[in-house]
Amino acid sequence: MENIPKDKQLILFDGVCNLCNSSVLYVIKRDKENKFLFAPLQSNIGKSITNQFEIDTNKIDSILLYNPVNEKVYSKSTAALHVAKQLNLPTSLMTVFFIVPPFIRNWVYDYVAKNRYKWYGKKEACMIPTPELKAKFLM
Repeated sequence: MENIPKDKQLILFDGVCNLCNSSVLYVIKRDKENKFLFAPLQSNIGKSITNQFEIDTNKIDSILLYNPVNEKVYSKSTAALHVAKQLNLPTSLMTVFFIVPPFIRNWVYDYVAKNRYKWYGKKEACMIPTPELKAKFLM
């Protein structure tokens, strides 16, 4: 984890999930200030972070946001909203959902996460970034 620059945040995602991969590409396209790095949960860095913070990936298996400055990990809807907050309009408007209590936000989040493979499909292996995007990924 020491190779994560302090001026970046790391988004950990389910590397075989089509919805998650599409979401990563969505963030990359809108991350104009280059604030984020990415890694699959299945990667060495993903396993290192989930082990250090004792995160059971059977319960939280779709998105985590690691901030190396305060050494904090956000999960589920809170992670997604913290990412959205740092992107430009109109995506940053999603932060209005912070007013919704986390147990409600996460119920919706968990419902989508539970059905993501059925609705969006699943890859056989983690996404391999293109040469242009390779610098944004940690493995």
